[in-house]
Amino acid sequence: RFSLLLLNLEEYYFEQHIANHIVNKDCKDERKFTGSLKICSKSIIFEPYDNIQPIIKIPLRDCISITVPEDNGANNPFTWHTSGEISIVCSQVFLIKERNVIAPYKTVRGRTEHLFHLCVPGRAADVVQSLLQLYRASCLDKMGDQAAMITAILQSHLARTSFDKKRFQSISETLHMECKAEMVTPLVTNPGHVCVTDANLYFQPLNGYPKPVVQITLQNVRRIYKRRHGLMPLGLEVFCTENDLCSDIYLKFYNYHDRDEVYFLIATYIENHIAEHTAESYMLQWQRGHISNYQYLLHLNNLADRSCNDLSQYPVFPWIIADYSSSELDLTKPETFRDLSKPIGALNKERLDRLVTRYQEMPEPKFMYGSHYSSPGYVLFYLVRVAPEYMLCLQNGKFDHADRMFNSIAETWKNCLDGATDFKELIPEFYENDSSFLVNSLKLDLGKRQGGKMVEDVELPPWASGPDDFLKKSQEALESPYVSEHLHEWIDIIFGYKQKGSEAVAAHNVFHPLTYEGGVDLNSIMDPNEKVALLTQILEFGQTPKQLFAIPHPQRIIPKTKSLSRTSSHSISIAESPVSPNEESFEDLTEESITLAWNNIAKLKLDKQYKIHKDAITGIAVTYNGSSVFTTSQDSTLKMFSKESKTIQRSVSFSNMALSSCLILPGDTTVISSSWDNHIYFYSIAFGRQQGVLMGHDDAVSKICWHDGRLYSASWDSTVKVWHCVPGETLSNKKHHFELLAELEHEVSVNTINLNAANTILASGTKEGTISVWDVTTATALHQLPCHSGTVFHAAFSPDSRHLLSTGEDCCFKVIDVQTGMLISSVSTEEPQRCFKWDGNTILSGSQSGELLIWDLLGGKVIERIKGHTGAVTSMWMNEQCNSVITGGEDKQIMFWKLQY
Repeated sequence: RFSLLLLNLEEYYFEQHIANHIVNKDCKDERKFTGSLKICSKSIIFEPYDNIQPIIKIPLRDCISITVPEDNGANNPFTWHTSGEISIVCSQVFLIKERNVIAPYKTVRGRTEHLFHLCVPGRAADVVQSLLQLYRASCLDKMGDQAAMITAILQSHLARTSFDKKRFQSISETLHMECKAEMVTPLVTNPGHVCVTDANLYFQPLNGYPKPVVQITLQNVRRIYKRRHGLMPLGLEVFCTENDLCSDIYLKFYNYHDRDEVYFLIATYIENHIAEHTAESYMLQWQRGHISNYQYLLHLNNLADRSCNDLSQYPVFPWIIADYSSSELDLTKPETFRDLSKPIGALNKERLDRLVTRYQEMPEPKFMYGSHYSSPGYVLFYLVRVAPEYMLCLQNGKFDHADRMFNSIAETWKNCLDGATDFKELIPEFYENDSSFLVNSLKLDLGKRQGGKMVEDVELPPWASGPDDFLKKSQEALESPYVSEHLHEWIDIIFGYKQKGSEAVAAHNVFHPLTYEGGVDLNSIMDPNEKVALLTQILEFGQTPKQLFAIPHPQRIIPKTKSLSRTSSHSISIAESPVSPNEESFEDLTEESITLAWNNIAKLKLDKQYKIHKDAITGIAVTYNGSSVFTTSQDSTLKMFSKESKTIQRSVSFSNMALSSCLILPGDTTVISSSWDNHIYFYSIAFGRQQGVLMGHDDAVSKICWHDGRLYSASWDSTVKVWHCVPGETLSNKKHHFELLAELEHEVSVNTINLNAANTILASGTKEGTISVWDVTTATALHQLPCHSGTVFHAAFSPDSRHLLSTGEDCCFKVIDVQTGMLISSVSTEEPQRCFKWDGNTILSGSQSGELLIWDLLGGKVIERIKGHTGAVTSMWMNEQCNSVITGGEDKQIMFWKLQY
């Protein structure tokens, strides 16, 4: 029946002794109750083994005397203490869990004596000495002095003990480190010793509660997070599951060094097994629909220091539904939903106007809301029916007033909209599968409301047939298209760029300065009393999550719904089909074949290979019908290779400098090649000769792109130039005409460029690792990010143009969200990847060693390795259906690859 929740906040449980509680000693009705006497830092607790009897809690500050009564039967002064009795006289005592019923504590006031007889009599004097020391601490006037003295007593206890090595799982285990720490559970912490070996993480509580040793097998660890606990970066939370809300252990250390060393030991062990996830990697998975809205919010909470073990930083979830009166919940109507772009306090305009007026008149530091959206009180407001002992612990043995309880969903939502000081959001339980927090299954007496009605189950909206149905519909609402389209707006407020500063003011999202990370530096406060008071205030008030994003969060990619499902569109006859038989059905088929190809990309097989150059291949272009392959090389030649005759049909050299890339203009009449001699050459396929030359740059041209009469050229002269090109007429010998439309300036050499599908946005990568995203219609830079350390080898947009993938000599793939410019994923590679193709989820890359690698980008891992070239893969071409690939390498070869389903 005993739990640490019977302690006060910030109280420690030190030790226990088996004892008899003697009632009415030396009287006819003398009774003994055997149980456990527990010594705590602010109280003495006796837990009788008989469940009918109440647990007795005696606050030390209310003690009048703590003594060992003299044994009158023995005159020998040396044997007076052997009786094993301890007498405690106090002015107040709490009776808890009488008849084993969870209820508000019963307070007995007035002078009473409690006599305990220890089963090991010789310990009585030591126990009394400990109690008197703790009594002196509890009688100190100032909270800071009390805390300091109790901390000193605790550290003394810890120093006299160490981890019991006999608790190791195996005698062959190697000890890596041992230190002191506290295990954190909601509202309470339990001091003890931490041990890390080569196989396990152990925690041995000082008091042996709830069990002698907690053991975590390192092989089972899936996630590990550094935590801020009590505003100090001393916490560490370990998860043995991938998606669970609750962790396996949460530890708080006494110094940064111990915390960081344990983190390093565990992280080093598990890094070989799992990839560490960042907010960005989860974002990419969420954007692409690989994890749900619920899972994404759970991961963000985790990364922002929110934990189920810390009620002042409990995971925060949004109110989603705004309709609690209709008989049917319509998730297709926007008005069913809460406006996710505003904090709770800004949803009601009248209330907001009053708050803004007060805010404007307030002296610094200003804040709009006097209470937070997440605090221990709010969490337990929702969970009181399943966690009543937590509420009693938080509120000194009392439940809240019946009318202030969580009585009705609709009532609570209305209060959040209209209440002068109620701005609370929800907790994850509202979107999970366990509805017990809505039902008073423990039959708790939570009081009587003003109308005389008892507080029982939570009143649900008319559209819910029961608690399980309420949760099911809440989950459906959270995963609905409307929420998927707008959830990023709420993330901006809670975890993102609208959390602090001028953006927070503009979004009416300003809370008390103490709630923000870094709002106060506890180390700078020298007065221990001020420090304790401030910490208590902050922990009870609630804390704002750690800020995860400093720029706007990207929106989720919502699949465009077609008027027909893909499967049905092929079975409906043309006459029945509402879709006209135009090329849309052809596009559908193409899209399906592309999806099929990428799903099977690991089945890519080498078809043929030819050594056609004398140096590394730099560019590949293929005619529309696929019959001719044009390649450029560092050997300065452009070659035309016939797939049918398997021979080189043309070989052209424009200068003695290397060629860097090539492309074929629509119509298959002209090939354009870029050269290290600063020129771009136009070659007529029909007439077999150079048709024109553009002397466009002051250094080597590294890459060219073409769209709709416009040529885009990148150069080591630090520019990308956009040209309007009018081809000359070969017969009349009219020269090509070039007009410079725009010049995109960079600070260093540009190594690669890529256009998006709509040809409105251009990406460029430099030799120093910067990726720039340009709006080509206005020739302005949208984003510039220092993505890579070293040269960017290749960059390309996803087919939907939402993301940009790049690779560089730093052995990394990076993904940028094009809309916001946020770096949302980074995947490490064993060696540089020189070129690639991708569909937004899967990457086919050519590596420095010559292998073709297939990557699951979201999982950050290689799915397949295919042997290819004997040197780096330097160039890659893929057809529109994505089932045919040509690669070129440093080994001077071109290789033809086919998908074999």
